[in-house]
Amino acid sequence: MKNICDWEKCNKAGEYKAPIERDNSKKYRLLCLEHVKEFNKNWNYFKDMNDTQIYDFLKSDMTWHKPTQSFSSSDNFFKILWKNVLKGEYHSPNKNFKDLNFKKVKFDQNDLKAFSILGIKVGQDWKKIQHKFKILVKKFHPDMNLGNKKFEDKLKVITLAYTQLKKTYKNII
Repeated sequence: MKNICDWEKCNKAGEYKAPIERDNSKKYRLLCLEHVKEFNKNWNYFKDMNDTQIYDFLKSDMTWHKPTQSFSSSDNFFKILWKNVLKGEYHSPNKNFKDLNFKKVKFDQNDLKAFSILGIKVGQDWKKIQHKFKILVKKFHPDMNLGNKKFEDKLKVITLAYTQLKKTYKNII
């Protein structure tokens, strides 16, 4: 059974979906090829919106219409995570990472993967790991990349890798 075009006085087959509402709902009507072209040519998502509403929509669209927080916000996930990472200073007055012989340390698969994610040699000293982590955080932070979700996911992976190495290095000392 074929659907009939929903255009006034048209009896052709309605094979193409056209939205009924602007709110991205699942409501649509079926049109023939000729009328869906006409519909698309005249479709204006921003019809009946003033400049402020259009600006607000486009700004919100940059973050997939999800609420975001600036990095400086006190309850921002990355800021809390960053502070926690920076608090974890594992230097002991009696021991220095440079004095440790990492060739004797057995890194597990998670450690090896973490070194790879951070892009550093296995057994690198802690200061170099911290330095590389700070560079990567600045590079991949979503605020530095227009809120792009792929950068947020990459930063989470980098942070998890850093946390893995932090635990390992804590146990060495």
